Amino acid sequence: MPTLRQLTTDLSTALQALYDTPEAEAIATQVLEHLLALTPLQRLIQGQEEVGADERLAGLPGIQARLLGHEPLQYVLGVAHFAGLELDVTPATLIPRPETEELVALIAREQRGRAGLRVLDVGTGSGCIPLALAERLPGCQLTAVDISGEALAVARRNAARYEVTVDFQQLDILRETPQLAGPLDVLVSNPPYVLENERPLMRPNVLAFEPATALFVPDHDPLLFYRRIAGLGRKLLKPGGTLYFEINEQFASETLALLQELGYGGAVTHADIFDRPRMVRATWPGLPKGA
Repeated sequence: MPTLRQLTTDLSTALQALYDTPEAEAIATQVLEHLLALTPLQRLIQGQEEVGADERLAGLPGIQARLLGHEPLQYVLGVAHFAGLELDVTPATLIPRPETEELVALIAREQRGRAGLRVLDVGTGSGCIPLALAERLPGCQLTAVDISGEALAVARRNAARYEVTVDFQQLDILRETPQLAGPLDVLVSNPPYVLENERPLMRPNVLAFEPATALFVPDHDPLLFYRRIAGLGRKLLKPGGTLYFEINEQFASETLALLQELGYGGAVTHADIFDRPRMVRATWPGLPKGA
């Protein structure tokens, strides 16, 4: 019977038809850890143990086939790890990215210690942003909206798992306005920002499986969602409230200019770990008297 290490190596070797060696090895180890409910340390310690007869591995051939069909690992396993959370994900939701974890960290760093924050997340998907913020900003009041009812069903499951209260609302942010109990302290969004003409540059596992409505904007209007959400922020944010966006790095200067034109102050970009401008924050000063 094969050992755990041999099964991991065999899966990694098969996946190298699609992925480079380090990525294939990382995917293979995650699959085996997930199926056998092992930590990375346990997997290493038990590497030489024979596991071929373990019934928990019955689904391994099917998982390998799905992965070789370009299906993302997170959809195959049904879970994604984000900011210390294990979240349900499905093809109705985007797979949370490291850049979004950095956005959460930025918000938590700047807003920490403020009691009773009222927060709105636009385009919540799996609910990753509000759930991660709930852990880092205790006592905050969370509202999250999405156009997809299927995505919101996933987000509600995730919120229930972590016993976090979130007011989820289904609406089209381009045409509708969220219903809120009062003015916001924080408005955050990771909206669609990939241009249609960037499709050929994207990997098959993204194009074929992740929801296009959560990814793409028209080539002629790359700031479509930013303009609408920032415009709503003028009405929804309290004076001194903060707007946070995840952005397409090639439109960083245009996003800053848009926010300045709409009357926001202190608009700045923040770089990700690769030193790319991937986040923007700005403060809403409030409308001038008589405006």
